[in-house]
Amino acid sequence: MNPSLGIQTGRCVNFNETVRTCEVQAWCPLEINGVNDSEPALLKAADNFTVLIKNNIRYPKFNFNKRNILPNISSTYLKTCIFNRQTDPYCPIFRLGDIVHEAGEDFQKMAVEGGVMGIQIRWDCDLDKSDSKCVPTYTFRRLDNKNPNNNVAPGYNFRFAKYYKTPDGVESRTLIKAYGIRFDVMVFGRAGKFNIIPTLINVGSGLALLGLVSMF
Repeated sequence: MNPSLGIQTGRCVNFNETVRTCEVQAWCPLEINGVNDSEPALLKAADNFTVLIKNNIRYPKFNFNKRNILPNISSTYLKTCIFNRQTDPYCPIFRLGDIVHEAGEDFQKMAVEGGVMGIQIRWDCDLDKSDSKCVPTYTFRRLDNKNPNNNVAPGYNFRFAKYYKTPDGVESRTLIKAYGIRFDVMVFGRAGKFNIIPTLINVGSGLALLGLVSMF
């Protein structure tokens, strides 16, 4: 018997007329694991939901700050735009179905089984150029395991319970196992800027090393 189902009391009791089993102290009925893939997702239209992502970055070495709502984005544009890699690559509003689709996944299937999506925001900035050239790049990928040879506990789900007492005073609970899609936002990047001082130091060190080699 699965020990996670409850605490074993040490007693052997009748399961039916011919079978005896170990008794556990647990909530009844016992949880049934698994998900019915034939049933559609409860929120099938959630793929049309949108999310606004606000991201601020700072490169303290260069005293540089920026956010993904770029200076040229107006409030009027922000009310109507949806991210599109071809037409609106800097719009910070994303349709959930588009995020999953760009990662090569099926939203309706993921909504039933659960899954984890990564929203990656990359800031690679050449600070010798105009600030307007420092812009984010968005990519999307699935993070949870899809290996068919290692499919133990696939997808994404979590449990939570609501406890209450019935009118006759019996303590009860409703256990909910929720399946869904979790979106993780990951921000990374690098920045650089030309500085004459370390350049002169490196050139001088190289010339000195060349001089020592020539002497020998």
